[in-house]
Amino acid sequence: MLLLRSHHLLLPHAARLLARRASPLPRAAAAAPRLRPLRMSTSNSSASASSPAAPSPTPVATVPKSRIPFCPACGSPTKLAVPDGDEKMRAVCSSCGRVHYENPKMVVGCLVEHDNKVLLCRRKIEPAYGLWTLPAGYLEVGESAAEGASRETLEEACADVEIVSPFAQLDIPLIGQSYIIFRAKMKSPNFSPGAESLECALFALDDIPFDSLAFSSIIVTLRMYIEDVKSGNIKFHYCTINKRIGAGPSDLRSFDIDNHLAV
Repeated sequence: MLLLRSHHLLLPHAARLLARRASPLPRAAAAAPRLRPLRMSTSNSSASASSPAAPSPTPVATVPKSRIPFCPACGSPTKLAVPDGDEKMRAVCSSCGRVHYENPKMVVGCLVEHDNKVLLCRRKIEPAYGLWTLPAGYLEVGESAAEGASRETLEEACADVEIVSPFAQLDIPLIGQSYIIFRAKMKSPNFSPGAESLECALFALDDIPFDSLAFSSIIVTLRMYIEDVKSGNIKFHYCTINKRIGAGPSDLRSFDIDNHLAV
């Protein structure tokens, strides 16, 4: 203690050593106030306003690609361009200059009624493997919408049906599809799963498995049908199904219904 209080009694080199050991202490003490604000979290608006904002990430430019990469006429690559007199990007052949248009696909199917029940098929293929749907599929070249709907029902449910009337047209712009669903009845009470179905079954309206339906178009069609049956007045329906970008095909909350007409 005597040495610490009276350093004049120390030898000169000992005093210098003690000074070197003690000299960092004032610097550390002086530095602490400068570091403390950086470690503190700000919880009020004034502190947040004074804090520098993190730089926003630079958006990555995306180049749209055509879904028609090659010209069907000559086989040359296409490029996206706006043709003269047009206002949309089209697939234009880089060699022969032909313009190729992407058109919506037509899907047709049947809502088969039998003994106050409807016929559903459980899918054996993707998308929506294992989920229930009305027998439906893409319209083929050379057949009418009604013929295509009957064919799809025969292929998926092995059911020979008679078309009763058109029931609904549903447009889905985001995925480029338009559905036409017909009411139909079986010519004989025979059905069985086709090559694309795991099983087929008749469902009473209160037993339709809405939590296990395959597509938004089927959900909307069956909801409209149930409402019509309960009201005692079967109508023809038109509507637009606006699917939300990135939503799954069977997400019950992935779409909105617009422009609904019932006549």
